[in-house]
Amino acid sequence: MKADIHPKYTPTTIRCACGNITETRSTLADLHVEICSRCHPFYTGKLRLVDTAGRVERFRRKYGLVEAQEAQDAQTAEPRG
Repeated sequence: MKADIHPKYTPTTIRCACGNITETRSTLADLHVEICSRCHPFYTGKLRLVDTAGRVERFRRKYGLVEAQEAQDAQTAEPRG
């Protein structure tokens, strides 16, 4: 193996925009990231369906799912007696 060709592997601090600080080792100096496992929606369980420009509503209208959903909501809203 050749000598002096490998980068230095030093302790590094990774700082996220949410304020999370992680200590690790890396060949890079201190890192600043925008999103980490502490604030990422996949890991926090706060995953949401994002309705981009009404695509979901447009799909429901196209296939008549709005009327079916409204009928179903009307049945559950009526008091059973």
